[in-house]
Amino acid sequence: MTPLSENPFTLGVASGDPLPDSVVLWTRLAPRPHEPGNGLPAEGSIAVQWELSEDDTFRRVVQSGTAAAPAADNHTVHLDLRGLEPDRVYWYRFRAERWISPAGRTRTAPRADAAVAAARFGLLSCQQYDEGYYTALGHLAREDLDAVFFVGDYIYENAIDARAGARNYPDPLPAFYDHWTVTLEDYRQRYALYKSDPELQAAHAAHPWYLTWDDHEVENNYAGDISQHNDPVDLFRARRAAAYRAYWENMPLRRPQRPAGPDMRLYRRFAYGRLAQFDLLDTRQYRSDQAYGDGWHIPGPESQDPARTITGEEQERWLLDGFRASTATWNVVAQQVCFSQRKENSDEPSRVSMDTWDGYPASRARVLAGAEQAGVRNLVVLTGDDHTHCAFDVKKDFDDPDSATLGVEFLGTSVSSGFDGQEHPEDWETTLAANPHLKYYDARRGYVVVSLDPERVRGDLRTVSGVTTPGAPVSTAASFLSEAGAPGLREA
Repeated sequence: MTPLSENPFTLGVASGDPLPDSVVLWTRLAPRPHEPGNGLPAEGSIAVQWELSEDDTFRRVVQSGTAAAPAADNHTVHLDLRGLEPDRVYWYRFRAERWISPAGRTRTAPRADAAVAAARFGLLSCQQYDEGYYTALGHLAREDLDAVFFVGDYIYENAIDARAGARNYPDPLPAFYDHWTVTLEDYRQRYALYKSDPELQAAHAAHPWYLTWDDHEVENNYAGDISQHNDPVDLFRARRAAAYRAYWENMPLRRPQRPAGPDMRLYRRFAYGRLAQFDLLDTRQYRSDQAYGDGWHIPGPESQDPARTITGEEQERWLLDGFRASTATWNVVAQQVCFSQRKENSDEPSRVSMDTWDGYPASRARVLAGAEQAGVRNLVVLTGDDHTHCAFDVKKDFDDPDSATLGVEFLGTSVSSGFDGQEHPEDWETTLAANPHLKYYDARRGYVVVSLDPERVRGDLRTVSGVTTPGAPVSTAASFLSEAGAPGLREA
């Protein structure tokens, strides 16, 4: 092929899904990131060299080789390295012809039987490009973390105007972005736009990520094969296949996650020594349709039907089997939508969201009963979607404040979705009053740092003062602790 005359590493590098002896390294070649095809041939493959080093100067290279970036995979590289040392920091980089990528830093997980003294993780979600800058990601890149959990809405499917909405760029974006994503090319280019952001690149280069999706990677509030606007199933499945393919191409995921048409096995489990077991869920692909046409409604026979599921039967069984087999101190469930009950107000009955676990109470009851029967004493749920910081006690019976607390939930706010936000939204007082198990509620942008040790879990809820202009500082809005063996949040 013609030699690369322009830098192909415009979308950065990433790593993910760390195991004790392995990690996935990722990059995408795109010398012209904002045009379809990215300035590369539509067929064939480009050879990409790679290096893994014990130091950031690449003087102690421990592995190296050559990988293919096939046109069929949009010139992406998914390198599943093996034979690594556990709980070890490594640096990596790629080379294509004369061009060298930025260096990334990654870390393997501890051995499954290791006694881990402490670990720190980031919690991220919801980064709508045209609603604000990725200031939170720039700050997260500078945090001392072992890994990051991203729990959904990496991209959004909406049309983006020439000024990039709230970013108000003086130089216009290409007109290609100004339509809703439907085709494979649409989704591939949407990832190119998002990944061109330097703060997103920095956050990926700084830490390995565990990723799962929510709805906007395809379409808002879809449920299984049912689109938001009830499009013909065959048309929606074709759109879902395009979205899933572009998602896999652009994430540091292994070969078993590669989709087959509109189906992709994304839920998966990781051990982090004896300290924690991570279960990453997919609450979109297998769920029943939202009850009562979606939105906020008073619970009733339709939403309370015990046959309804947010996970699907197979994933639910996999989760509960994992609880029974777990020997970890902490069982961490990273998933998409609010798990704890959240009433709209103190009216009885009150409306709840049909898109969250409140719309699938039988699913939630089965998960909590399964955790309790398995002897899981330290359940931690990590959530996104809502564009707010929330800290919940997970109750056995949410309608009884005196019922047993079975775990805790940290619901992290958005990176940028929802524009600048505010500390106390309009429903702040009514929401806190209606939900005594809700310990904190804040609608600014940011992320969560989750710290684990054998004695406690801590959530530091970080916020930035705004995202519609770049460069805002970050601060810790609140911190909460829960002790091992005695679940329940208290202020740190």
